[in-house]
Amino acid sequence: MKHKVLFPLSVALMFGCQAPPMNENAPHNETHEPMNTSNDQTAIKELLFAYRDALNASSVDQVIPLYTTDGVFMPTGFPSSVGTEQVKAAYEGVFSMIQLNIEFFIDEIVVDGDHAFARTTSKGSTLIHATGETVPEENRELFVLQRTEGGWKIARYMFNKMK
Repeated sequence: MKHKVLFPLSVALMFGCQAPPMNENAPHNETHEPMNTSNDQTAIKELLFAYRDALNASSVDQVIPLYTTDGVFMPTGFPSSVGTEQVKAAYEGVFSMIQLNIEFFIDEIVVDGDHAFARTTSKGSTLIHATGETVPEENRELFVLQRTEGGWKIARYMFNKMK
């Protein structure tokens, strides 16, 4: 009985540990190897810092162009917002309640063809408009990014509190 379970498990592990197939849509050089992603890394860093700046400015007009049209915003404690109109309404709600003053720290960026993910942390303060109180702010974030005709955009974004 033990061998009947172990064999399929070992086959699954063997296939699961193989390198993923090369993405045919990824940019390639003449040797058909994936191209250096340093330009992508730079563009993604610029996108993340533009997002930080938009948050610190409480600017919905700056945030929305950073998302894909089918982008998803998944804030802690609130429902997911899907698509431009819902994402816009969510940020309008957030910015009506708080003013952020944060810095982003990039922990990891991984690019795979036309998609990438970035792990970041942020730290700073939040002014709560209702009370006038300023409180510490510290989060960890996960961005799923997509290359579009207009450059890299946020396709999915989720964050949660560090503490």
